[in-house]
Amino acid sequence: MPLDQVDVDQVDLDSAEKEMSFLEHLEELRWHLIRSVIAIAVIAIGVLAAGKPVFEHVILAPKYPQFFTYRLLCGLSDAVCMTPPKLELITRELGEQFMVHLKVSFVLGLMVAFPYIFYEIWRFIRPGLLPKERRAARGVVVICSLLFMMGVLFGYYVISPFAINFLGNYDMGATNAPTLSSFVNYMTMFTLPTGILFQLPVAVFILTKVGLLSVQFMRTYRRHAFVLILILSAFLTPPDVITQILIGCPLYFLYEGSILIAKRVERRREAELR
Repeated sequence: MPLDQVDVDQVDLDSAEKEMSFLEHLEELRWHLIRSVIAIAVIAIGVLAAGKPVFEHVILAPKYPQFFTYRLLCGLSDAVCMTPPKLELITRELGEQFMVHLKVSFVLGLMVAFPYIFYEIWRFIRPGLLPKERRAARGVVVICSLLFMMGVLFGYYVISPFAINFLGNYDMGATNAPTLSSFVNYMTMFTLPTGILFQLPVAVFILTKVGLLSVQFMRTYRRHAFVLILILSAFLTPPDVITQILIGCPLYFLYEGSILIAKRVERRREAELR
């Protein structure tokens, strides 16, 4: 059973679809937000309680030669073998490690709880949709969750190793001694925004469904989209060509795939009008 159907199909449709006042909508939204915050808090507390192992095996893992990506590349060929720089992370403030630990707990809580958060959003939106629109959006929670996780894992296993290798080995006569806070900020930048950007096909589906986007528009402005993707890649990644290509290529493939999705939506719309 799709995730977006859990519990929702068990609710009495008459009570779910009855008209609600503005204040009742606000109350309903409040409880969806509260449950989402609780989900984030529970996971964040778990990460906080786990302590040091989370940093050693997850957050700081891309800076060690034993990281999966480095072992994979070196196992393929010496030509692509890459060894991360030796980075000694430091802290400049007394409470920096504690504050960074809190930040990591919240970010991981947000990432892991994303499927449930989106499920709560969908439960709030779904009663206001027409039956036809509900059928068209069936499975949206699962699809969005998978795309988000794919984006996060892509940023973690692909973007972060190349970025750390480039930035850590960049030499202008100074010693690289990054702070723990700086390292965590970069890891967050490599993963969380990438997961959000991977929602492009879903955004295109929705915009095409409501008539704000068309296949012809996407094809006409394909070159402009390519330039925009490069700009986004440069903004989200360090200023080196390799990491920009690493994030730009999958985004462009998602854009091309989104054209096919928009085309399918338009075909269904034309078939319904006949």
